[in-house]
Parts: sequence; structure tokens; C-alpha cells
Amino acid sequence: MFERLQEDIACIIERDPAARSRWEVLTCYPGLHALILHRRAHWFWEHRWFWLGRFVSHLGRFVSGIEIHPAAIIGRRVFIDHGMGVVIGQTAEVGDDCTIYQGVTLGGTSLAKGAKRHPTLGRGVIVGANSQVLGGFTVGDGARIGSNAVVLRAVPPGTTAVGNPARIIQAESDAKREEAAAKMGFSAYGITQGDDPVAQAMKGLIDNASGHEHQIAMLWQAVEKLSLRSRELPPTDCVPKDAQTAELFDAERLSRLVK
Repeated sequence: MFERLQEDIACIIERDPAARSRWEVLTCYPGLHALILHRRAHWFWEHRWFWLGRFVSHLGRFVSGIEIHPAAIIGRRVFIDHGMGVVIGQTAEVGDDCTIYQGVTLGGTSLAKGAKRHPTLGRGVIVGANSQVLGGFTVGDGARIGSNAVVLRAVPPGTTAVGNPARIIQAESDAKREEAAAKMGFSAYGITQGDDPVAQAMKGLIDNASGHEHQIAMLWQAVEKLSLRSRELPPTDCVPKDAQTAELFDAERLSRLVK
């Protein structure tokens, strides 16, 4: 029990820059209090003392403002930051190292008793403030749920879901765009993923520039091959010395173009 408590305190100090001491975390963090009471309530529930488990869960809600059903499974080093209004349903499962902010609901959309009605969060998932994750699906390891998102379907590992209803913004095209943008010295995370026209223009510029680099390299490679096959002209007469025959992304030139 004390080992788990030390883990919980250490993870809060690591993730919350406002935490100044272990004593402050132990006495003043409602997320920690809710988890301590939930473990006792869950123990009662597992030993079929259902009313006592629900009563301890109710006390935890009264003390912390966080409602966790005693049957819910909570992993290690889970951090519920602020926590007011968090609701975690009966069949929910929260993996190790997850972070949950205030106002989050891990709820169900089915009334069938005994069914898996609430979501499962993988390891290291971050659930933003006031977001709603509803249904018996899985949010993959390392995924992020944006603030105020309403998630109604599974979220792949390592991706980000935002909006109502939530959409996945870390698709394959976004990953390629981020890779191209990283060559310019900034990350595509700095570009708004919504409908901002400036952001859309930046996305198009990056996609267009990286596509042109690839096409130019392919064209020069084709010219070089044709010149080598020709016996009438030597290769140096056909292909300039400064021709770009390999795909090379000129970050400095693109930066000047963006400015």
C-alpha cells in the first residue's frame, strides 16, 4: 500500500509543476485522495461487499468531487489533476501512467447489464479537461484526447482525437507533413489542425514544396539515366553539374518563401 502511495505522489510531483512537496501532495490533492479511497472501495467490491464498496465510493465523491465506481479498474501512477467533476464508470479500465483532467467522463452508451459499457484507456493516455469518452472501446497507448472532445469510437495508439464528435488528427498525411515541416526547424504540432485559413495555407505550402522536391529529383534521375544510355553525348554535356539528382529538402529556401 505504501509503495503505491509513494508512486502516486512521485508521479504527481513529476507531472504537476505546481506541486512543491510530498506533504502538500498528500494533504491537498483531491485526485490522490480519490484514488486512495477507490482502492479500498474496489477491495470491498472484489470481496462482494457491494454496499460497503459503493458507500466508500460515495465518501470519496463527497471528499474529492471525483466519482469512481468501485468496480472500475485503475492502474498505477494515474494522475487525476484538479479532478472536480470526473466520473469513471463501472466497467471502465484506466491503464498505468494515465493523466485525467477535470470534468472528464468515462461513460457508457449501453444499458445492458454485465456488458462492457465503458472505455478502456491504454498506458500513458492523456484525457483533456471536460472531454467525454463514451462507449466500450479502447483508447490506445499514448493517445491524447483534446479538451471538450466527445469520443464515441476507438482511438488508435499514439494519435490525438479532438472535436465533437471526435476525429483523429494524427493520420498518415499529418505524420508525413510533420516530418517535412521538421526539416524547416519547427513541428507541425504548432499548426492549428482546425479550419484556420492561415493554417490550411501552411499545410498546403509544406505539402506542395515537399512534393516538388520529390518530382524534381525523379526527373533529374530519369535524365541522367537517358544520358548514360546515349552514346552521342557524354553524361556531363546533358546533365549539369549542379543538378539535383537526389531528393533533398532545402529548408532554408522554404523558410525564405514562407516569410
